[in-house]
Amino acid sequence: MDRIQKCEAKFGELFGGKPVQNEGTDAEFMRILQRFIFGEVSYTGSLDDKMRELITVTVLTVNQTYPQLTAHVGACLHVGIRPETVREVVYQCAPFIGFPKTLNAIAAMNEAFRAAGIALPLENAETVTEESRFAAGLALQAPVYGDEIKQRYAWLPGEFAEAVPRFLTEFCFADFATRKFLGEKERELLTVIILAALGGAEVQVRSHVEGALKVGNTKEEVVCALVHAMPYMGVPRLFNALNCSRELLA
Repeated sequence: MDRIQKCEAKFGELFGGKPVQNEGTDAEFMRILQRFIFGEVSYTGSLDDKMRELITVTVLTVNQTYPQLTAHVGACLHVGIRPETVREVVYQCAPFIGFPKTLNAIAAMNEAFRAAGIALPLENAETVTEESRFAAGLALQAPVYGDEIKQRYAWLPGEFAEAVPRFLTEFCFADFATRKFLGEKERELLTVIILAALGGAEVQVRSHVEGALKVGNTKEEVVCALVHAMPYMGVPRLFNALNCSRELLA
């Protein structure tokens, strides 16, 4: 198949429809977009359609691009991803982009769920209690990242030297990474994508590329995820992520 045929096939698989031919006011632009994303990038590398759509939802959440986010949540459902998993992908962006932006993305996601006839709220995914929160977060954090943050920020004044690393353990790892419906391998790979899409977080990108490899992602999978994110986050952010992680991925 040529890329036009591939685009048509992939678009149907994801959205159950046909790509733009000459419809609308900007058919030329849409042909460029769709043939590149769905006729080339979507066929490059080993990741399946489910993981690619979760990557796409991640970047669109970071970018706050709601019409596209709603459409790709629909694509997630169309390829068989359970709504609880889509929810986790959006939820786990909160420590990186903040609560207000995540709430905006949740609203767009829920719009797609309602359109698909999915009853809300979804099944509870919590696994920790107030009492177990720190220990559960540390159990995920320590094997991959050790106590680097605690040591790095020991210089902070007063209670902040204790509070900042504890917040990381309890908030990032316990409140989100312990939840059901998304595994550690997938969470780490998607965290790399969140940080790459943000831009300006290359130190954290490199750290989480290392973490993604430690929990079972291959170098090819990490590169494939970043390349798949590129049409949504832009070429410069792809190159920044690849450059800062070169020694880990080469």
